[in-house]
Amino acid sequence: MSYLHFDKTLMINLDESLPREILRTNKAGAYHCTTIVDCNTRKYHGLLVIPVPNLDDENHVLLSSLDETVIQHGAEFNLGLHKYQGNNFSPNGHKYIREYDCEQIPATTYRVGGVILRKEKVFVHHEHRILIRYTLVDAHSATTLRFKPFLAFRSVREYTHENSQASREYQEVENGIKTCMYPGYPDLVMQLNKKCTFHFQPDWYRNFEYPKEQERGYDSTEDLYVPGYFEVDIKKGESIVFSAGVSEINTRRLKQIFQSEVEDRTPRDSFEHCLTNAAHQFHYNCEGEKYILAGYPWFKCRARDQFIALPGLTLSVGERDEYEGVMKTAAKALRQFMQGEKVTYKIFEMEHPDVLFWAVWCMQQFAKEVSKEECVKLYGPLLMDIMRFVLERRHPNILLHDNGLLYTNGREKAVTWMNSTVNGRPVVARTGYVVEINALWYNALKFVAEISRISGDNVFAENLEGIASLAASTFKDVFLNEYGYLFDFVDGYMTDWSVRPNMIFAAAFDYSPLDRTEKKKIVDIATKELLTPKGLRSLSPKSGGYNPNYVGHQTQRDYAYHQGTAWPWLMGFYAEAYLRVYKTCGLSFIDRQLIGLEDEMTSHCISSIPELFDGNPPYVGRGAVSFAMNVAEILRVLKLKSKYNY
Repeated sequence: MSYLHFDKTLMINLDESLPREILRTNKAGAYHCTTIVDCNTRKYHGLLVIPVPNLDDENHVLLSSLDETVIQHGAEFNLGLHKYQGNNFSPNGHKYIREYDCEQIPATTYRVGGVILRKEKVFVHHEHRILIRYTLVDAHSATTLRFKPFLAFRSVREYTHENSQASREYQEVENGIKTCMYPGYPDLVMQLNKKCTFHFQPDWYRNFEYPKEQERGYDSTEDLYVPGYFEVDIKKGESIVFSAGVSEINTRRLKQIFQSEVEDRTPRDSFEHCLTNAAHQFHYNCEGEKYILAGYPWFKCRARDQFIALPGLTLSVGERDEYEGVMKTAAKALRQFMQGEKVTYKIFEMEHPDVLFWAVWCMQQFAKEVSKEECVKLYGPLLMDIMRFVLERRHPNILLHDNGLLYTNGREKAVTWMNSTVNGRPVVARTGYVVEINALWYNALKFVAEISRISGDNVFAENLEGIASLAASTFKDVFLNEYGYLFDFVDGYMTDWSVRPNMIFAAAFDYSPLDRTEKKKIVDIATKELLTPKGLRSLSPKSGGYNPNYVGHQTQRDYAYHQGTAWPWLMGFYAEAYLRVYKTCGLSFIDRQLIGLEDEMTSHCISSIPELFDGNPPYVGRGAVSFAMNVAEILRVLKLKSKYNY
């Protein structure tokens, strides 16, 4: 049995199958996402979801779903499944599913009487096209397949409803049709590799309902347009490939393209291979530039997320070229920001005060995985320019105080990764001396000093070392309290005593102002109060305002976002700190902690990790179905463990 296999018992139980989602992307911004029973439960779900740059910066659902019907002796068996208003499911095609497997590619096996039909899907790399291969494994009489496409042509953040403006026109192409519902959109081209018949029968299907949107307090119903249906005969042992894309294709090549795409996939046959495949899904190539998307299905490229995720998504899986490609774009964006220019690259939130230091940390990981000499060669000038930019007080929200620490204003605007806001105000107003910003600062001072020496600039290195020495002493005076943990932020007489995970960075980084005993106390408190099977809580249950369940409408969720929810990406820094303290004796403990995240490979988004989890049992996954920092940091833990084992 494969690593990712689901039998009939689970598949026909919608309480078990509907919460499980599948995601495939193409590194060009497009994706396919739905549940494992092909019933859309989010407005973001669709068979073909693509960016349409001439309209806006959002993704757009062109082809929402495709219903398959098996026809024998005039009897029709519809394999589709949709949820309509009133908790009505139709046409209940999931009852024909015998098994589902997605170790190599998503594959569903249906059984209808004597008919066994296998459906497999691939999303073509670097092209906006999904291919679906149908193989008639067994049949005892003549069989016809009918394909009914459901079209949306709308932004992922909106809904489509029956209207008279939608175009019903279509054109015949080789073994298929192309159509476009609204101006500004590309044509949706649907073709088969075999001659077929298209029956033009335009109609609107009304009141589809998306329960995941209901849970999030949003509108949740829409109508979808069906232009007609395709019919094609299929023989026992024969395979037919359906293609949906934005350009015509030579249909005689569809089988070959499908097979080559399959052979290019790494099997998801282990925890590590699942995460490696998931890592590839966050890469985004646009107009010759390379980025890391923060998550699916709604995130764009955010500067902080990209710098934290990049080492794990690339270096931890031996993909140095991908790292350098993304950093080449990021370096240009960083320089634009530091020169006071508008950032013209598709990287958002570059102005946040911790971003520059996460960029330094990101390049530090390159130095560790490749070599310091290569780091100096590729990134030495950039690293030193970042530090000069801060030292010269040119950052709009970083002030270097005489005590060696950095001060930032976070009262009116969220400036750290704890960035939830309500009514335009940060829920957690972290301001003044922020613990992880200053831990990042100290680490950056020491690392860039070392890089400067290798570069031959000893004067600059000595300057950085001097500031680091001052900052180390002040850091303890400001943040370390009598209970052995670190204040989350300090602003004058305002001291935040909340036990939060941000202190773990000071124990995890290569350069820390803390000694081993101080690190151990922090790790032990984090273990006792913050650790869950899914990552570190964003707030201790013992602290005021603990709110562990990320549920309800938008405002309710925003209040809970960083007030007790568990974040898997923090496990990477926790594991690093834990192993610094306990060395090889801590390996078995970290192994046990990873079990809770390996369980996620068959839950939520299959073979990936969602954005966050409730902070209390049963630790339900919430937010985006697949989150870059989470995948990246667990991959980095696996790489870190291998070094200790070695």
